[in-house]
Amino acid sequence: MPMSDPFVHLHVHSAYSTLDSTIRTKDLCARAAELGMSAVALTDHGNLYGAIEFYQNAQRAGIKPILGCEIYLAPASIEDKKEIPGRKNSAHLTLLAKNETGWKNLVKLVTVGHLEGEWLGEPRVDRDLLEKYSEGLICLSGCTNGVVAEWFHKNDPDAARKEIEFLAGVFGKEDFYLELNDQSLEIQQTINAALKKFAGELGLKLVATNDVHFLAKDDHEAHDVLICIGEGRLLLDENRKSYAADHYFKTGDEMRALFADYPDACDNTLEIAEKCNVELVLDPTSSEKYPQFDSPDGSPREEYFRKVCFEGLEQRYGKRELD
Repeated sequence: MPMSDPFVHLHVHSAYSTLDSTIRTKDLCARAAELGMSAVALTDHGNLYGAIEFYQNAQRAGIKPILGCEIYLAPASIEDKKEIPGRKNSAHLTLLAKNETGWKNLVKLVTVGHLEGEWLGEPRVDRDLLEKYSEGLICLSGCTNGVVAEWFHKNDPDAARKEIEFLAGVFGKEDFYLELNDQSLEIQQTINAALKKFAGELGLKLVATNDVHFLAKDDHEAHDVLICIGEGRLLLDENRKSYAADHYFKTGDEMRALFADYPDACDNTLEIAEKCNVELVLDPTSSEKYPQFDSPDGSPREEYFRKVCFEGLEQRYGKRELD
């Protein structure tokens, strides 16, 4: 594709993603439209808090919103709330909703993560849940903190290969992409080269993403301060969390130059954008915005809902006979 083609940005974090981003969704969408991009994806860490506002702002800006999440995947079951020797407590995995089914499954995964899988402040899901709620979702293999990259950090390419094969089996080769990052980190060059090799051997596709935490390169210092506030650390602390200055919203030309050795990976951002077509019903007068379900006992939904509500009241406050 020529350099003038619109580049789709994936893996953008908003200010809703705890305190690790300075980006407001309105500014994000305006910048994407200004650069002539056709779509942009929001993938906050472990939550969907900014999804609706992002969806509305993207529509106003005339670009396609891709709804996603960078989930936390536990090394084993989410019921295992304990350290596993040699493993991280969680690793990142990027999920994008293709359609309404995918959006509902993404909501379900995030909800279960918060209600059942949360440990040490992270709403984790596990591989069983991925298999159960994979329909309608596109999966990217993750950043340098991802489930595949974890094994490259340990210099274990065989384990990385098994992880890749598992994810490709869950989401299908058409909807699973090996994710390339480049924020000028040495480990990323090693991972990208290995992923390119795996892509050839396993018949998988690559995609270039930009892990964005602030909009302009000049915002790096302000973002650094925000990280310190979020963690209660000082700027002078050498052991604190920080992001490289390259975590800004790059232009399409910048991304294509950065991934000149992986042109197909850039093109595949457009392929993913074409697949993602979630339409949310946000009309407050429409009943479609509420979950549609059949009552288990066959009674009318309104009657069943009333019954469940009164059962809940009795459970919490006890039963009182009316005079």
